[in-house]
Amino acid sequence: MNTRTARPPHWCVSAQPGQALMLLPGELYFGGAASTVRTLLGSCVSITVWHPRLQVGGMCHYLLPSRRRGPGDASDGRFGDEAMQAMVEQIHAAGTEPRQYQAHLHGGADTMPGSGAHFSIGERNIEQGWSLLDRHGFSVASVDVGEDMPRTVTLRLCDGQVALRRCVASRDVAVGRVEFLQEN
Repeated sequence: MNTRTARPPHWCVSAQPGQALMLLPGELYFGGAASTVRTLLGSCVSITVWHPRLQVGGMCHYLLPSRRRGPGDASDGRFGDEAMQAMVEQIHAAGTEPRQYQAHLHGGADTMPGSGAHFSIGERNIEQGWSLLDRHGFSVASVDVGEDMPRTVTLRLCDGQVALRRCVASRDVAVGRVEFLQEN
């Protein structure tokens, strides 16, 4: 893999070979060292990507679609456009193109249904995710977005399988089921 670009931002995490990573909001992982990358989503969105031939991939977990960025502001993985830009830069640094990757879009739940306060953060995050995938030319393999349930998403780097656990939120407990998503 070609590593000709500058060092990734501090919110781009690295992994030891075989490590199972848990991404926090605003973090991104791209590479082939980790065994799995997992995150928990509410109104946030994750985009996972995987290259079938090279068996590398990654995931970003963003909280908000975008922001007004000042000239001196560092990039920030909490914003979808900035997280995806960092991922695309790492994809190019690997000598590959986004169109060679299978992408998955998850999250964007309405975490306060029936509350009367509707800021549409989940909906705006979903729209941004679709826009980013389209703009960069990714091939979308699966989508599970919206509704009012949190999700746990796990990307297995050895084969690109994405496991999705949809949870039913209650006051104290989240219960769910795991589905392995198949390519369309």
